[in-house]
Amino acid sequence: MPDEPLLRLEQAAKTYQTDGLPVTALHPTNLTVGRGGFICLAGPSGSGKTTVLNLMGGIDTPTTGRVLIAGQSTTGLGRAAAAALRREHIGFVFQSFNLIPVLTAFENVEYVLLLKGVEEAERTARVEEALAGVGLHRERHKRPAELSGGQQQRVAVARAIVGAPPIVLADEPTGSLDSRTGTELLDLLRRLNRERQTTFVFSSHDPLIIERAD
Repeated sequence: MPDEPLLRLEQAAKTYQTDGLPVTALHPTNLTVGRGGFICLAGPSGSGKTTVLNLMGGIDTPTTGRVLIAGQSTTGLGRAAAAALRREHIGFVFQSFNLIPVLTAFENVEYVLLLKGVEEAERTARVEEALAGVGLHRERHKRPAELSGGQQQRVAVARAIVGAPPIVLADEPTGSLDSRTGTELLDLLRRLNRERQTTFVFSSHDPLIIERAD
């Protein structure tokens, strides 16, 4: 349906077992995310922000309740089906960047399109566009160790957006950056949000993000 929310949590809760004892990471939660949002899940460490992002991204499933990505429930999906759902709808930006150290910036971004089976000519054009969009075209042949922390995070952003997902989930994306670099990154993400209508959902306790969120 055209008005179907991108993401929806319906009384979703998550409980883990630690040394045989139940630990509640998320109490039953309802949340709807529509297109074009710039949303921050704010709270201190341990409040459940990353748990919510993992549920939203289909990396984890709720103990009770449901999570729906583009109208499809993540409960009961096999690993292959869950991975396919993520590839189609979700981009991820991690605090620790999660770049592959032996690959160049270009190859790290291209990897997403390889998984999607995109033809080489189109892959090249889309990777070049994504890296240019984050200001890293000149650095495209450098490996992560040759890039600054801010540049590595920009590669991670390019990788998240190159497949044109409708939603990008970003877990503490400024946590490893100084305030100036963090501000530049957020300005970039806000521009992508406005120009492409890409929805961003952040987890953070960083005032830089909280102040810019819708």
